[in-house]
Amino acid sequence: MQTNFAPERLEDPQLKSSEKILRTCVHCGFCTATCPTYLLLGDELDSPRGRIYLIKDMLEGGKPATQEVVTHVDRCLSCLSCMTTCPSGVHYMHLVDHARSYINQTYRRPLADRAMRGLLAFVLPHPNRFRLAMLGAMIAKPFKPLLRAVPAVGQRLAAMVELAPAGLPARSPLEGPRVLPAFGERKGRVAILSGCAQTVLAPGINEAAIRLLNRHGVEVVLPKGEGCCGALVHHMGEERQSHAFAARNIDAWIREIEGEGLDAILVTASGCGTTVKDYGFMFRDDPAYAAKAAKVSAMARDVTEYLATLDLAPARKMGDTIAYHSACSLQHGQQIREEPKTLLKRMGFVVTDVPEGHICCGSAGVYNVLQPEIAGALRERKVDNIAKTRPALIAAGNIGCMTQIELELRKRGSDLPIVHTVELLDWATGGPLPERLAEKGFKEREILAH
Repeated sequence: MQTNFAPERLEDPQLKSSEKILRTCVHCGFCTATCPTYLLLGDELDSPRGRIYLIKDMLEGGKPATQEVVTHVDRCLSCLSCMTTCPSGVHYMHLVDHARSYINQTYRRPLADRAMRGLLAFVLPHPNRFRLAMLGAMIAKPFKPLLRAVPAVGQRLAAMVELAPAGLPARSPLEGPRVLPAFGERKGRVAILSGCAQTVLAPGINEAAIRLLNRHGVEVVLPKGEGCCGALVHHMGEERQSHAFAARNIDAWIREIEGEGLDAILVTASGCGTTVKDYGFMFRDDPAYAAKAAKVSAMARDVTEYLATLDLAPARKMGDTIAYHSACSLQHGQQIREEPKTLLKRMGFVVTDVPEGHICCGSAGVYNVLQPEIAGALRERKVDNIAKTRPALIAAGNIGCMTQIELELRKRGSDLPIVHTVELLDWATGGPLPERLAEKGFKEREILAH
């Protein structure tokens, strides 16, 4: 794509980076075939190619964002399916992230929109605030029809309440900074991102990861000072806030790296993993953090990436048929597709791919709150496709996807459980039956004789 930026404007490193991305696009349109919003809405401006034209026009002219640009950029899920499809290697993620930040700087949203986004940014990255909000949402569930009638924000409030689970698990006994030693001889030492929303909604995920790692000789560190990765606010264009969260994590992990050392930084929520792996780019022009951020990003691994390097063997006889939901942030954002399925198959599960597996479920961070209609249509489409495989259970590697899909299963009255991949791997190798499976009537399996 030809660009016409004034040379002096390209002295801005962010504009220079985005201009390079724009020039990579060759208008081929392959991205339109795999873009969820284009498939649903059929509008060229709701495709990556259309959004690229809008972003180019806005950035090239140094214009303030218009309502049209905001509408179509807001509808983007950042699922990054377009990046998997693109034959030219257009780094759409960095371009749309820049566009969102630019929109925040140049466009004043309506009051209701600002209030909703401000509420999400204030609550979600902070586990204690999020827990209180979830308790409030559970109480508000019977009043959902009234919430829908609230002017300007009703649909979003109703979506937020609808996504809240029926009950919250107890706080994890493993919360807070600590070291969880390996069983027997130590073969490795890793940090695990505790994060924010997942610690409230499903603390059992990290508990399962820690048990599994400890049993296989890996010491696990929960570093002091780490928390939200910054992804939730980053995708709302809140660059300053997202960088503050990221810097805090970088500092926490660097202290461990320079202390007793780390072999890897593990992430059990793939949406967070995509962001942590991008810290090096986020801080590329920051003299205080560029080198540290690059080091952290180079050490970041999805938990299944790391587990694939260990000698895992089944301790129980499995055989259940699993529909594997590949989160967009894992298959498109991190290009990890086979490791989770290979590990599950090695444990004895029968793994089936979901039709249209490359299409987003509609979760996408806070997208299912901010764009509830589109998110709802994608959620229904995803569960329709999962049902075609007739599985005994669903495995996924991202808490956002799990929450989104579980909502649709509840609405349909389905008993089909959805469980994190690492919980199944922990169970198969000797850990306890995952709580979500126990709730659905699954029985414990005997330990294999060796």
